[in-house]
Amino acid sequence: MSDTGEFERIDAQAVNSSGKRSPLYAARVKVFPKRASGDFRRFKWIIMFITLGIYYLTPWLRWDRGPYAPDQAVLIDIAHRRFYFFFIEIWPQEFYYVAGMLIMAGIGLFLVTSVAGRAWCGYTCPQTVWVDLFLVVERAVEGDRNARIKLDNTPMNANKLAKRVTKHTIWLAIAVMTGGAWIFYFADAPTLAMEFITGQAAMVAYITVAILTATTYVFGGLMREQVCTYMCPWPRIQAAMLDENSLTVTYNDWRGEPRTRNSKKAIAAGESVGDCVDCNACVAVCPMGIDIRDGQQLECITCALCIDACNSVMDKIGKPRGLISYSTLSDYDANMALATNDGTAPIEPTRVYEAKNTFNDKVQQLKMSKVFRPRSLFYFSIWALIGVALITTLLMRERIGINVLQDRNPQYVLLSDGSIRNGYTVKLLNMVNEPRQFELIVDGLPQAEVNVPDQAADGSGKHVFNAEPDRLKTLKVFVVMPKDAIAAGSTPFTMTVRDINGTESATYKATFIAPEKR
Repeated sequence: MSDTGEFERIDAQAVNSSGKRSPLYAARVKVFPKRASGDFRRFKWIIMFITLGIYYLTPWLRWDRGPYAPDQAVLIDIAHRRFYFFFIEIWPQEFYYVAGMLIMAGIGLFLVTSVAGRAWCGYTCPQTVWVDLFLVVERAVEGDRNARIKLDNTPMNANKLAKRVTKHTIWLAIAVMTGGAWIFYFADAPTLAMEFITGQAAMVAYITVAILTATTYVFGGLMREQVCTYMCPWPRIQAAMLDENSLTVTYNDWRGEPRTRNSKKAIAAGESVGDCVDCNACVAVCPMGIDIRDGQQLECITCALCIDACNSVMDKIGKPRGLISYSTLSDYDANMALATNDGTAPIEPTRVYEAKNTFNDKVQQLKMSKVFRPRSLFYFSIWALIGVALITTLLMRERIGINVLQDRNPQYVLLSDGSIRNGYTVKLLNMVNEPRQFELIVDGLPQAEVNVPDQAADGSGKHVFNAEPDRLKTLKVFVVMPKDAIAAGSTPFTMTVRDINGTESATYKATFIAPEKR
């Protein structure tokens, strides 16, 4: 603020202001976001460190599953068709767990959007996180907003070239690390890292790293806000998720208008004065380059950096924080009606103040009861029910599976003594990471004889066999019915495999086929 009481105005122009909407196909206007500081910026730092830490470090975490399974905590083992997540192991036929988690992610996104608008976009979207990371590098190398603008307008020289080369080299290094971290989720990380460095890794690993390096570098370093504005479908979809009680970043013009940079002079002249000093701080920090004072816009990712910038200005001039804030449309409309005398007069901020810097009782304040309304509770209930169902089935699932395929050509064989033999291929899944012994039991055919080639029954007539850990075992089984016990047509029965040393078992309903009597 100057000695005359006029507040300094940052030279920042919104890339898509309300008075001048850019055409769809236009050259990109470069955005130079100024570094912000405040509660939301700190929160974004925390989210960035957590999300990047999870992404880069997770493949290196170890988890002891015994000698027969990989010890990588999170592993998508495509070669063996397994998905390992700490103590959880998902087989291909259990893909419904993955489908359930994807459904939970979708409903969770609807829930977050209905409560807090594009909070996903502003804080945890990979595009946002990596752009933040790239901006950290850019500021460290080239300086903050004014320094970067000055450098951009400077003709190429040794200093500019050195800074640009340094910046893009670090960006490429981050991009390579991004692609490299991704491939470690699909193989043992230390082994693959050594193979990758020595040139012994599979070609698909190098191709994947190259593609992800290019996309990370281009999207995070070169395109930035254009990805959110033109490539991402979510800004177009989110409108269906919002209602009048959803939180969105809002410029409260019911207390900010009319704007003036010299309130003392305006008050002395008898003019109405709002809290906004038209400093453009909110525009300068916006990574999307928009002016939140133009209202809700497709480009806004609700990162709330403009709130931090505006709050710091309000602190300097001794005004209440929240000129830009998370607010609901219902509260905004009520306060606007109060400031405009139900729309019959221009905005008069004095109508919302009871005394200096104190709002009167009619001003609507944020109440969480409005945010957590039936709609958001409905989303949460569906999300929670799916989660409980997945956890319940996960805890109760049997770690043994059986599938029986009956021979079709021929369906049955007539033996020399008049008995009938049917053949079956039994596929048994041992879904634990240790060897087990199983017993094969046939029920429903009391006089049947069960034969397993290369597998003699024990003294009690039971067929016991060993199953390797975490493997599929295939058995050829023949069921023979004596001549006197044959029933014409199809006779249902069951095949059961039981863990001898445990309580688990699995049953399959099969059919014994005999010729029709004539």
